[in-house]
Amino acid sequence: MKVRQLSDSKGLSYLHLVMLSLYAILLGVLVGLIDAVFGRVLIGLSEFRDHHLFYLVPVLPLAGLLIVYLYQKFAGKAAQGMGLIFKVGHNEEDQVPLRLIPLVTVTTWLTHLFGGSAGREGVAVQLGATVSHAFSRYFKLPNASCIFLTMGMAAGFGGLFQTPIAATFFSLEVLTLGQLSLPILVPTLIASFMASTTSHLLGLEKFSHFVSKSLTIDLETFMKLALLGLAFGLAGNLFAYLLSLAKKKVASLLPNPYYRVLLGGVVLTCLLLILCKGRYTGLGTNLIALSVDGGTIYPLDWLFKLLLTVFTLSLGFQGGEVTPLFAIGASLGAVLAPILGLPISLVAGLGYLSVFGSSTNTLLAPIFIGIEVFGPANAIPYAIVMAFAYLINHKTSIYGQQKMLEMQ
Repeated sequence: MKVRQLSDSKGLSYLHLVMLSLYAILLGVLVGLIDAVFGRVLIGLSEFRDHHLFYLVPVLPLAGLLIVYLYQKFAGKAAQGMGLIFKVGHNEEDQVPLRLIPLVTVTTWLTHLFGGSAGREGVAVQLGATVSHAFSRYFKLPNASCIFLTMGMAAGFGGLFQTPIAATFFSLEVLTLGQLSLPILVPTLIASFMASTTSHLLGLEKFSHFVSKSLTIDLETFMKLALLGLAFGLAGNLFAYLLSLAKKKVASLLPNPYYRVLLGGVVLTCLLLILCKGRYTGLGTNLIALSVDGGTIYPLDWLFKLLLTVFTLSLGFQGGEVTPLFAIGASLGAVLAPILGLPISLVAGLGYLSVFGSSTNTLLAPIFIGIEVFGPANAIPYAIVMAFAYLINHKTSIYGQQKMLEMQ
């Protein structure tokens, strides 16, 4: 893995790093505050929806019309969402409009209130990146745009999920496959920790399920973990491939975004209500809890959640992909664990982190997610599973603007 040089050949000076670290404290507090508001409102709306499911989910197509109208009327470049963040990170664009913050926040709330199957991390990353990038113009640093964007992404991810180390490495490795932005490791870590601490103090709860018993690694267990890694890698890449394909196919079949979200929203509403009475609405945290706690998980839960999330996002509803990916991986793990004779909670955790990793083409971030969410006792199994999941096709990612390092 190559270290990405974010500045000129002389690199960042210690003075630059001190300045960035002090700024990271302010950034983390600010983004943590925004994450706390966004996250707590989202949780409240999701709980309200679960109690009034059959009244709210039928309104989803109308909510979709409002979402499309808001984006058509006000978005401009912000309509590119995570694509714009990646373009700025690659110096293909030089501005992230501040209107992205209220726009993506409100439309994601609408998606979840009325039952769309979507995530939230894309919103948090966009929020953090937008806030941080707005300050880059005030610092005379080489390649300040990319530096501040990376720090903001880490703060946004860390503040929402409260996994600051994972968030740090996610932002450092996700822009270009095979590279790490290590010159700004320390300020990025500070921003992530400050955001995580701030959101926690403001009442945003972290999901964690510590698995205290470590798995003994012998040849048989290693082979089982390798098979799991390949299975989870295929699931993650299936999600990324279908999401890219569905967006193109749906747009070609229904080029008018209003017809697309209205007609597709009607079909989506029917599917969400028919399939286990709303089991696959929202983030998918219900599936995660059932998986790690040994609850009832059906063999096709992971596939239904995958397909419905792809359909939701392809129609124009807003949100991220990561929490549904966690749910897909955890529920698939709960199905595979008895077949391989491994603990269900552990394999659910392995699926949780590795389906995310394979669909985002990240390696270190998912390993640290495992450590921060499920505890360090099984760090070696996390690494083994991710190593094999990482083998699967690197050309497919939920982030279409992600670039691959060219081999010298």
